[in-house]
Amino acid sequence: MNYISIKNNQSILLSSIPESNYEAFYDMNIDLVMGKVERHCVNYFGYKVGNNVKLICCIADDATHEIYVSTCLVHKAHELESLTAKLLCFEKFEREIHENFGINYIDHPWLKPVRYAINRDDQSQIVANYPFYTIDSEELHEVGVGPIHAGIIEPGHFRFICNGEQVLHLEIQLGYQHRGIEQLFVEKKNLLQLATLSESIAGDTVVGHSVAFANGYESLCNYKPSVDIEFSRTLALELERVAIHVGDLSGLCTDIAYQLGSAVFGRLRTPIVNFLQEWGGNRLSKGLIRPGRNQFPFTPLLAERLSHVLDVFEPDFNEMAEKLFSLPSALSRFERTGLVSNADAISIGVVGMAARMTNLNRDIRSSHPFCLYTKLNHEPIIKRHGDVYSRVQIRRQEVAQSIHYIRQLIAEVPVETPFKELQNPQPNSFCLSLVEGWRGEICHCALTDEKGELMLYKIKDPSFHNWLALALCVRNNEISDFPIINKSFNLSYSGHDL
Repeated sequence: MNYISIKNNQSILLSSIPESNYEAFYDMNIDLVMGKVERHCVNYFGYKVGNNVKLICCIADDATHEIYVSTCLVHKAHELESLTAKLLCFEKFEREIHENFGINYIDHPWLKPVRYAINRDDQSQIVANYPFYTIDSEELHEVGVGPIHAGIIEPGHFRFICNGEQVLHLEIQLGYQHRGIEQLFVEKKNLLQLATLSESIAGDTVVGHSVAFANGYESLCNYKPSVDIEFSRTLALELERVAIHVGDLSGLCTDIAYQLGSAVFGRLRTPIVNFLQEWGGNRLSKGLIRPGRNQFPFTPLLAERLSHVLDVFEPDFNEMAEKLFSLPSALSRFERTGLVSNADAISIGVVGMAARMTNLNRDIRSSHPFCLYTKLNHEPIIKRHGDVYSRVQIRRQEVAQSIHYIRQLIAEVPVETPFKELQNPQPNSFCLSLVEGWRGEICHCALTDEKGELMLYKIKDPSFHNWLALALCVRNNEISDFPIINKSFNLSYSGHDL
């Protein structure tokens, strides 16, 4: 067996990961995923070892709660067969490996830059010269949107090929703001600096990414967090989910010109983020999650306050949701718009809400549970039509579900445990941490050197999987529908560009 099976947040010695030649590595990972809906690639990356590149592939099995980790050593001058040629879900992972290390895949169908990292192998590849797909025709026209957008949206370029109003093809080019986050994790040695970095990966997923970092780092330190620490992380994740989902419902109403829904849902986000500030001093939860400590212990008094916030929030949310979902003009914009099929979702490896809208059950809270989700007995909310309406329904129902979980949690607030000092991370080790953020599956992989310091930190935001789903689902829609399709996914630019 050329792989090792681990669990979520389990640390192992790097030497315990079996190494094989590329041919065996290729065949094994194809076999692990091909035809098995319950399995998908959660991370696939490389790092330099002398003049060679070591590849590490991590395949999650959602049925057995296992993660299969394998590795191989290749030379950058070698030309390799691509996993993508057989399984499209590896497409972006291999593009990034090609961009970073110059490894050439002879049969990859779309071998283009992904992020324009500062230390990319080919410095002649610049974002201004991105090779967009084109179609020569007198009947077709191109529409470019971005990279500078209206409002506060981040930089990204959308290139549409249209026949009149009908979209035939969309290519999404990102990489305008590559910040070198992963390299900073290696350069910074102070734990507070690392925790602060994790909060900056994606500004709308502060809790999701900081919990992934904290869980993984604690595992490397052989530290088991107490119940009160896990309580705070679980509660914060569900509050973040409520806040973002409600804000997205407001944005979707804005894009269909439903002003009442836009105003009410926008207002309803405020008491949730205000409570986060009341709890930890920041509306986005920055500073709330820290490895090895309960930075802001949750108290029975805060539980009483949160219960009151939810008592006021719920009836207004339910009333506004009923109005939105009974409004014919809204439903006509949502239904059968921006369709992603179940087959496409499986093929391209989508995660989170974007998977669950197509009857594909992918939710780390149940498949690879962490923190207190084992006690909550989480049941993912699944839809099957794959359209904007399905994505809006999931948001509505997940808000209700999260409130139910929050009420369960605060009914019995755990006692704060005494602070216990973190030990140094174990040397020459590997850890993988999975968290279900509001957008979907977050994966952080950490490798330590012989001193126990981070020598590689690999981050994967769910947007890394899901941008392709957005590009595919606008086909055969009118270009005027793109704003609501885009908002119904609400993918991250910064989480992709890192």
